[in-house]
Amino acid sequence: MNILKGIAVSEGIVFGKLKAYKKVFFDAYSVKRFTEDLEAEILKFKNSKKLALEQLDELYNNALDDVGEEHAMIFNVHKMMIEDIDYSNSVINIINDEKANAEYAVWFTSREFEKKFESMDNEYMQQRAGDIRDISRRIINCMGNNSVNNKSSNDKKSLIIGCDDISPSELLELNGKYIKGFITMLGSKNSHTSILARSMKIPSVVSLGSQLKPEFEDCDVIIDGFAGVVYVSPDSTTVRRLKKKKELCDKQEELLSSFKGKEDVSIDGQKIRLSANVSHICDIKILKEVDASGIGLFRSEFIFMNRRNYPTEEEQFKIYKSIAKKMGDKHVVIRTLDVGADKRIDYFDMPKEVNPAMGYRGIRICLDRPEMFKTHIKAILRASAFGNIEIMFPMISSLDEILRTKEIIKECKLELDKQNLDYKKDIKIGIMIETPAAVFISDILAKEVDFFSIGTNDLVQYSLAVDRQNDKVNFMFNPQHRAILRMIKMVCENAKSAGIRVGICGEIAADERMTEVFLALGIDELSMSAPFILGIRRKVRETNVKLIKEQIISKL
Repeated sequence: MNILKGIAVSEGIVFGKLKAYKKVFFDAYSVKRFTEDLEAEILKFKNSKKLALEQLDELYNNALDDVGEEHAMIFNVHKMMIEDIDYSNSVINIINDEKANAEYAVWFTSREFEKKFESMDNEYMQQRAGDIRDISRRIINCMGNNSVNNKSSNDKKSLIIGCDDISPSELLELNGKYIKGFITMLGSKNSHTSILARSMKIPSVVSLGSQLKPEFEDCDVIIDGFAGVVYVSPDSTTVRRLKKKKELCDKQEELLSSFKGKEDVSIDGQKIRLSANVSHICDIKILKEVDASGIGLFRSEFIFMNRRNYPTEEEQFKIYKSIAKKMGDKHVVIRTLDVGADKRIDYFDMPKEVNPAMGYRGIRICLDRPEMFKTHIKAILRASAFGNIEIMFPMISSLDEILRTKEIIKECKLELDKQNLDYKKDIKIGIMIETPAAVFISDILAKEVDFFSIGTNDLVQYSLAVDRQNDKVNFMFNPQHRAILRMIKMVCENAKSAGIRVGICGEIAADERMTEVFLALGIDELSMSAPFILGIRRKVRETNVKLIKEQIISKL
């Protein structure tokens, strides 16, 4: 038995046979084959392009249903790259000038384009090198009319795929219908592929490096997507242990699933709203499976990332509208752009900062770039006509920021009125409470908004002077610190006095040890990653708030 240790990116335990995900890779075509029939080679290239585009159209339509428009867009990006004039001219010129076969011409063009993208300073453009490899692989495949993902295997559904790395488009193409799980030599927990794996519920472990060897092909393997461990040719003891662990996990999931559709209410009748934090449209599928009350935080900055320029009003509107329609009557809180600090976007051309967490970020960037902010706000307002959308602003630290923001909203509404575009006239607006300043003037801020959402991740960082990404001090990052709990209590009291709702959207919202505290404080909403909702619902329904309220409050 071989035990491989990597990074767990998608939970679950699966048993199966390991198969290499064989790709038509470029180096196989690096040897030039001379030809006299240049027209035939050019025609081969053009026909393969046409077939590749047809495949991408089909993949885009399939992915729309499975993972939503945001992820399906990768196939439209690939279409644009295949249709790029410079790319096509390069291939044709190599065929004509060097009397080379089409496969070599595509391989050489791909390598040259990859080098150009990889040498650029812009992170978005660097990432396009992988897309060039993807489209070139597809075109070469189409020259032989082969399937891109080896779907011909009859036992594909029982396979676990192993490879050096897998791109988002490849995973979407496999789509969980042909594999049970995957393991890779490269990869990271927060890559696009890993995010997709979690949303598609495909157990996976990445970053195995040289531990993943060619001789493991066709071996029995077990993926433990909870621990980040892969067992190759497991012994009988390991098989029994992992089967038992899987049974326990399945039973736990079955138990939690019994809470689907049940009300979020305590034993003594105190109600709370359990909502989901969402980063991608495809997350909505999971959200519906756990019957969340709504979306307590949609991170709009992800629409701005992995691009080379600002998204247009229409592009943003389509995404927000899609979310609103998918959610129906359930509330959708869209947090406006929150970049800066650890979320850097190249085309924003933001200055380098010594302490970015306390610098140019969140609402500060938006108010500094009013035209971009107005485009952002108008897209959200327009989408509000199609569902129950609310707007939330991050990193507020003063009353002036709220007043300036409300003035911009007013201007946006007037512009939409002139264009005869519909929107929700009485759309609710709220703010994130994530700075100590906002906590201590929350009584004043509460008079200007419809709701608060406490962002405990940043609040803890700012209040305790602890960088949660610093290995030397992150053990001091404590959301249960008495100072933090007292701040939450103060915000709750000020919100209640003003008659507005108050929620929590930091990681602590998913901590079952804190559920009783939040109920005792009168929190109206907890917003968390969707997989935690059923566990918190169970805790809520087991709690008698009246019995624990006095005891908990007195400890603060």
